Amino acid sequence: MEIIRVEKLSKNYKALKALDEVSLSIQEGELFGLLGVNGAGKTTLIRILSGLAKKSGGDAVVDGHPLSEIDEIKKIIDISPQETSVAMNLTVKENLFFFESLYGSHDEEYFNKIVDSFYLKEILNKRAKTLSGGWQRRLSIAVALISKPKILFLDEPTLGLDVLVRRELWKIIKSLKGKTTIVLTSHYLEEIEALCDRVAILSSGHLLDIGTVEEIKEHTKENSFEEAFVKIVGGDIK
Repeated sequence: MEIIRVEKLSKNYKALKALDEVSLSIQEGELFGLLGVNGAGKTTLIRILSGLAKKSGGDAVVDGHPLSEIDEIKKIIDISPQETSVAMNLTVKENLFFFESLYGSHDEEYFNKIVDSFYLKEILNKRAKTLSGGWQRRLSIAVALISKPKILFLDEPTLGLDVLVRRELWKIIKSLKGKTTIVLTSHYLEEIEALCDRVAILSSGHLLDIGTVEEIKEHTKENSFEEAFVKIVGGDIK
């Protein structure tokens, strides 16, 4: 079942077109990737869908709600942005309690499930500012999930992390597949290949290709996803 439909969505910043009539759809429970180099339009698309930026043209429907009903959309989504979104002076436990309180009453069973899923039990009483970058990113995603969102936006969730920490976060993200619709932005090809059911490739605000990794390799007649991506972004498809 379709949960997000984007129809000719555009975003202009004066002379710059951050998004240029992008159209795509995302299925409920799907882990959908937005892939592209810096400036491709990935973050802009997420910001519009989550109500953090206004569109210049086109529209999108999120779980039956057009963007004009953004207050309704905000009730079923959450976002873990590129910048780690936790309160640095609060402990891990206080962060989870605080963000949970913004959305309703405390659910002990679900709270414990999040703590266990993200392996936070041993650091519950540590202040966020004392954690490594990897643990802060892990907490940021846990905080985004504490509201029980139907749709979760992950904007560059492993940006700047080392390979081992990145792989640990991959395991957590994979465990969410099928339970929560996830829209993930990344410019790491191996991350998209390892995690996503389908991927949209963006460049300079344009949607260039969409499909599974295997479908995209077939479109480009390439055996490697990296070569397929380079061919698509480089405009070498005949």
